[in-house]
Amino acid sequence: MKITLNRINDDYLFECTNAAGNKILLDNTSEPDAKGVSPMEGVLMAVAGCSGIDIVSILKKQRQIIEDFSAQVEGERVQVDDAKPFKNIIVRFFLTGNIDPKKALKAAELSFEKYCSVSKTLEPNVTVSYEVFVNNEKA
Repeated sequence: MKITLNRINDDYLFECTNAAGNKILLDNTSEPDAKGVSPMEGVLMAVAGCSGIDIVSILKKQRQIIEDFSAQVEGERVQVDDAKPFKNIIVRFFLTGNIDPKKALKAAELSFEKYCSVSKTLEPNVTVSYEVFVNNEKA
C-alpha cells in the first residue's frame, strides 16, 4: 500500500492520493480557511470507515436489509510531551432497516475484535469502544 502527498498551496493544504488515483485533502484546521480535514480527524474517519465496511459486509452476508447507515466518532486526546495523541475513541453506529439488533451488535464486535485493521493499528495505545443503535434503539 502506498500513497503520495503533495503540498498544493503556500500553507498547509496537502492532497493525498492512493494508487487508484482517489484523493483526500489534509489541512491545518487551526487556520480559519482550512480546506481539508486535519490528520487526526482523518484517523477518526479511518476508524469509522474501516469498521463501517466490516459491519455492512457482515450484515449483507446475513441478508439483513440496511436502509441507512451512519456513524459518529469522538476522540479524546491527551498531552504527551509536545504531541496530543488519542487516548480513547468511541464510535456510535446508527442503522435503520430490517436488521436484527443482535446481529448488528455482533457485527460491530467482530469488526473491532477481529477485522478492523485501523483500530487494531491503534491498539494498545488507544481504547476504541463502540455502541450500536438499530432503528433508534440501542442494541
